Amino acid sequence: MKAYLTLVVAGIAALIALPFVFSQGLVNAAIQMLIAALFASAYNLLCGQAGMLSFGHAAYFGVGAFATVHAMNGVGGSGLLPTPLLPLAGAVCGLAFGGFAGWFATKRTGTYFAMITLAIAELMHSLAPHLKGLFGGEAGVSAMRMPAWGFDFGSATQVYYLTLAWVLISLTLLFLYTKTPMGRLTYGLRENSHRLRFLGYNVHGLGVSVFAISAMFSGIAGGLQVINNESANYVLFDPSLSTAVVLNTYIGGVNVFLGPALGAALMTFFGYAVSDLTRSWLLYQGILFVLVMMYMPTGLAGLFGNAKRLRQQFGIARLAPVFVFAIAGALLLSAGGAFIVEFLQRLFSQEYRAIANLSAGAAMPPIPLFGQTWSPASLTTWFVPAALLVVGGIFAYFSRQRLIAIEHAVDTAMASETIQIASKGNIA
Repeated sequence: MKAYLTLVVAGIAALIALPFVFSQGLVNAAIQMLIAALFASAYNLLCGQAGMLSFGHAAYFGVGAFATVHAMNGVGGSGLLPTPLLPLAGAVCGLAFGGFAGWFATKRTGTYFAMITLAIAELMHSLAPHLKGLFGGEAGVSAMRMPAWGFDFGSATQVYYLTLAWVLISLTLLFLYTKTPMGRLTYGLRENSHRLRFLGYNVHGLGVSVFAISAMFSGIAGGLQVINNESANYVLFDPSLSTAVVLNTYIGGVNVFLGPALGAALMTFFGYAVSDLTRSWLLYQGILFVLVMMYMPTGLAGLFGNAKRLRQQFGIARLAPVFVFAIAGALLLSAGGAFIVEFLQRLFSQEYRAIANLSAGAAMPPIPLFGQTWSPASLTTWFVPAALLVVGGIFAYFSRQRLIAIEHAVDTAMASETIQIASKGNIA
């Protein structure tokens, strides 16, 4: 627990120091990472802790965003709702709309619950462009950040610190919620709702409350998005936003409190860094999600937890070869996979087909990739990624076999020690 707190404090200190180290462009990316982290943590309250898989959480993010942008235009960032407190408008409207939608959605469970949440989000996405008075049509609604409390909020740095303050306060409140009796009942809602009902609890009321609280913090995230962008339009209700929060939450890990925040921050940075390098970055995101679900169902946070458990159980000296083989295998497999994806993306692109048609009858033109040119008809072109995948697979196999051998040796030693102790007891 002490190490966990130390890690959290170090992370907060790094976030506070971030604007002094990075450029304004990276600070803007960090704002998006913080908003995505809060949105994923709010979603995890409903999905990970209460066990209710929602496919339409963008609806509450969008409602909070539009409530905030109307508050910005209505009060002008002064009076009882100055600019730093504007996300409260998103929180109130998110809570109200979440309570309303949650009352209907939580009437059902499982697949039917997920379908109702999806239908509500699709309803909002379809209605928003037509309700121009409320959502501004396709152009959306614009606003301006007004000075308050001695800050003009004209720079990305001031917006970053405002976002960071709201995210830290919200995450603290979400964490404290898990320690309350209602927070404990939320886990019970996931584990066995029938037993809760048998014990006399109002399961539907509890479900609606959890749904509304999750929507409230999603509304705060939407409000922070509007303060950063100074505008909102119906794209905030897009299904891709609901999909992204599900992917980010599960990639980070739903069983660890900060897991969804970690996953959202990493995937947002991944999209920011990789989207300029390749057109296939969404494909990489999908591949990563599939691999995490197949081989790391506890997410990235669970991976760190497993590594810590293994280190405490077997020691770092025994595990060093396992980690070396695992890291080398992962790097080689990633390199081989990236080579194939990028090469095929270029091979089947319209630009390459146009070039190939101009030289009809001649050999297929080479494809530039990673600083080299590769001919699609050459065996060397296909040998390189195949070799990377084969060698990476061998390293991954050795890593797995080495870990099994360590576990077997430890089990054998413990069994032998138990037999010796039992023999001494019989002799005595």
